[in-house]
Amino acid sequence: MSKICINIAWPYANGPIHLGHVAGSLLPPDIFGRYNRLKGNEVLVVGGSDQHGTPITVTAEKEGSTPAAVADRFHSINKKAIEDMDIEYSLFSKTHGANHIEVVQWMFTDLLNKGYLYEKETDQYRCPSCGKFLPDRYVEGTCPKCGETDVRSDQCDSCGTTFEPGDLIDARCIHCGSTPEVRPSNHFFLKLSAFSGKLTEYLEDKDYWRPNVRAFTENWLKDGLIDRAVTRDMSWGVPVPLPNWDDKVIYVWFDAVIGYLSTSIEYSKQIGNPDYWKEFWKDPETRHYYFIGKDNIPFHSIIWPAMLMGAGDLNLPYDIPANEYLMFKGGKLSKSRGGAIDIPSVLSAYDVDSVRYYLSTNMPDTHDAEFTWEDFRTKVNSELVSTLGNYYHRCLSFTYKNFGEIPEADTDGGSKEIRGAICSTLAEYEEYLSKCDFKKGIRTVMELSRFGNRYFDSVKPWSLVKTDREQCGRVMNNSLLIAKALAVMAWPFMPGSSEKIWKYLGYEGTIEEASINAVTSPLHAGRVLAEPAPVYRKAEAEVPEYDENKEDSGAFSDFAKTDLRVGEIISADDHPDAEKLFLLRVDIGEAEPRQIVAGLKKYYSRDQITGRKVIVVSNLKPAKLRGQMSEGMLLAADDGELGGTAVLLLRPSKNVPPGTKMNSGFDNSSSEIEYKDFLKVKMMVSKVSGGTVLCNSMTAEIPPDAPDRIAVIIDGEAAVGLSDGNGCMATVDSDIKDGAGVR
Repeated sequence: MSKICINIAWPYANGPIHLGHVAGSLLPPDIFGRYNRLKGNEVLVVGGSDQHGTPITVTAEKEGSTPAAVADRFHSINKKAIEDMDIEYSLFSKTHGANHIEVVQWMFTDLLNKGYLYEKETDQYRCPSCGKFLPDRYVEGTCPKCGETDVRSDQCDSCGTTFEPGDLIDARCIHCGSTPEVRPSNHFFLKLSAFSGKLTEYLEDKDYWRPNVRAFTENWLKDGLIDRAVTRDMSWGVPVPLPNWDDKVIYVWFDAVIGYLSTSIEYSKQIGNPDYWKEFWKDPETRHYYFIGKDNIPFHSIIWPAMLMGAGDLNLPYDIPANEYLMFKGGKLSKSRGGAIDIPSVLSAYDVDSVRYYLSTNMPDTHDAEFTWEDFRTKVNSELVSTLGNYYHRCLSFTYKNFGEIPEADTDGGSKEIRGAICSTLAEYEEYLSKCDFKKGIRTVMELSRFGNRYFDSVKPWSLVKTDREQCGRVMNNSLLIAKALAVMAWPFMPGSSEKIWKYLGYEGTIEEASINAVTSPLHAGRVLAEPAPVYRKAEAEVPEYDENKEDSGAFSDFAKTDLRVGEIISADDHPDAEKLFLLRVDIGEAEPRQIVAGLKKYYSRDQITGRKVIVVSNLKPAKLRGQMSEGMLLAADDGELGGTAVLLLRPSKNVPPGTKMNSGFDNSSSEIEYKDFLKVKMMVSKVSGGTVLCNSMTAEIPPDAPDRIAVIIDGEAAVGLSDGNGCMATVDSDIKDGAGVR
């Protein structure tokens, strides 16, 4: 067993974390930590909220609040968002705490006593209009190296160049727009230049680092190391532990990196073993990994190692798998610059494992990656749902229905072909994850699921079970072997859905407890299976960019773009090229019936569907589905995402003629809409009582003679029953779970 210390970059507590944070520095360490726990390694995962520095004070000033209030508010918001993403820390801490301040002041004093910190007069920006020295984020201008505009005065995020006061071109105070002056001020500096030789030697064997990290570090060393200020003119931060320095604090870059050590110490105190941190920080066999964004590379590959060298007897970083940027609409995902998609909003629309899967496949590991909602939907729907999710459900549901337990294997532990495929996949998987190559790691999982689907199709268990039940059981044992291997290897990436599959296979305990060995272990025949349900659902609507000043137009305005009408199904024929689809002829009050392609064979027979009244999206742009033109869409309630299995067509509650508009009193447009436009409308089916939608406890204007279960349109906290405006409501034939979505 090895010891692994995973150190995660500290997001600023001045706003909600977004997809860029997760893809860049939060999800990768969680995948790596889970993988190492599967391997049986002892893992310490530390990080938290960076609560000091000017981003916090800037936000506080805008709000008329205090830095402490802002920092603690967003610490709580982000901690919950991280937990909701199923990202696990040993301890998610914060820098504005007694333990952290104590450790930072200890390291400051230790480096000062050893001669690695020294005092000198330095130039600083001072605004003559505001009458005070300005921290770096209070001064913006143009980068003298790459020409990027609106960069802050300490570092250019585009090229990585760091600045001294006076370096910035066309500097301006962000408060008043005045040109700041450069004035002298006393500060302490880290003697970074003293570590040049040791850092060069330290870098020599780091050929396993990512090329971008090594190149960045080498260039810094070649350019020569410059001593760096560790104090600044501010009142918010860690106090300088010296007399007569009350008007200054320790610089946030020095403060934040020490958080890895201080949080390790804090965690050790919390578990009642105060010296536990020493096993990770003083044992040379322990490997330290730092998961960060590329803008933080020099702080972790040069400055933090120099500080650790100065302190002595503390482990240096083993690897720094820094990610590039996740881009959106051609720019970096960034709350401060606009274009951020915050995690609470994303998780309000999508399952967490769908988000984790997409970010794993589109991770900006060695180069910037572009995020688009179209790509998100494509990967989730065609890969996660249709490949991995489809494999899980088809083999588990078939075995559960026909056997109810794990069938006997055809050989000891399954066929040679299946065991070979699993073992070769595991070897690739381990090679990639041990090197923090997570994109390739998840690809091996998906390749095994594709292999599993091909195998399932080739053995045709649906036919085999009718002619040779014993042989069918043996091939299903093989299929379940693949499903088990997939669940274990997918667990670091998608823990929630993997644990569900584990339970469907009849296992007690957790995948982590079973360990990586469960990938290749045989199945025990006779173990009772649990009734399975699909673990993934299709991605549909987009999530708006984070904008605290933007007013949401809401679902009602999206609903107003749809033209819903009552239809009557005249006939239902088989689709010539798709066994699961009907070709329907539907009367919606027009001169000629419309042809609509519907995937309803699994839920309705031809006799059940012919002659019934339905609700039709009549202004949907016509599209070919498996070669046949479809001129609309039927609305149905689906409780699959709630753990159910029902799909029920909506129908009018009264005997109204075909063509009746179900617009709920809105002046709906009849212009043609795309399918993606309809997906923005949020509808659900729920019980109602006294004008209240029970599943969300929302009030809605509902007629007293309405059925006890209706479809409603949702807009935030408001709900409107789907109706013709004259008492006819959209309902379903039988019971379905509250909150079932309408599609």
